[in-house]
Amino acid sequence: MVTTIQVHERVKLALDRIKSPKETYEEVILNLMNAVESQKRKQQDLLIEGCKALAQENKKITREFERIEELKNWEW
Repeated sequence: MVTTIQVHERVKLALDRIKSPKETYEEVILNLMNAVESQKRKQQDLLIEGCKALAQENKKITREFERIEELKNWEW
């Protein structure tokens, strides 16, 4: 089934700048959608890695404080 959609002229012109002569508008739109999904996954992976690194740093800091608390008669 093929459906017609309406887009503003500026959207069509933007799609024209992106598409190659042999590419259909559908292919351009699908490629853009795939690129967005891929970027979302990359951002999510980076966020997860950042959180893991932050958690490890927090563990190190906690261990340092625990060592300080274990010392008897420590002073500033």
